[in-house]
Amino acid sequence: MGESIIGRARNKGAVEIQFHQIRDFAFDKHNRVDDCPFGGGKGMLMMAEPIALCIEDLIGQLGKKPHLIYMSPWGKVLTQQRAKELSELSNVAILCGHYEGVDERVLETYVDEYISIGDYVLTGGELPGLVLADVVCRMLPGVLSDNACFEEESHYNGLLEHPHYTRPADWRGQVVPEVLLSGHHANIAKWRREESLRRTATYRPDMLERAPLTDKDRAFLEKLNEKPETEPGSNGEDSGNCTRIP
Repeated sequence: MGESIIGRARNKGAVEIQFHQIRDFAFDKHNRVDDCPFGGGKGMLMMAEPIALCIEDLIGQLGKKPHLIYMSPWGKVLTQQRAKELSELSNVAILCGHYEGVDERVLETYVDEYISIGDYVLTGGELPGLVLADVVCRMLPGVLSDNACFEEESHYNGLLEHPHYTRPADWRGQVVPEVLLSGHHANIAKWRREESLRRTATYRPDMLERAPLTDKDRAFLEKLNEKPETEPGSNGEDSGNCTRIP
């Protein structure tokens, strides 16, 4: 959070990120924040009181309770849309669990939302917390040079992003699509939209069911969905594979 785009944004005041060490609110000489779970079982569980004291201290600093998120594999999977909504809130706090998790009572008392970054389990909530912080912060005003930097990216508008190319125009015999060298902005925009549709249909066809598609988009997808014509001498077999569009 102190490097690259987010680090520069923090330095110029576009975003403020604070870290709160739960061990600072422990109440024994070892700064212990975990204990054995009732009912037995392997692993340790983070205790409610140090977490509660930390959250209450934060509320005191802000003068109000922030929107508190607990990173958990049983939360709703993070999406670009939800990250955009969170970026519009004035304060967001992220609770990162560890060991076997957090005492249920503190979750019921303070947590507003549960978020997962995928259907798998990590050793702690720190990495998911960093992922959430990064995806939210980069959409705040002044973090990126222009809103177009994220508005044209994968998932923002319901589709995967189109391919990108840079110099040289011919790299090891592979040339950049001619339309990108034409300077014709309307044709470039059309090519990019169609390539986004093509890429989404190929790699994430499930996204098309939710994407805001125009009549032109649907017509292009129907064209993609058509079987290629049989080539002469192929004995009636298709000349290649085609992507099936739902």
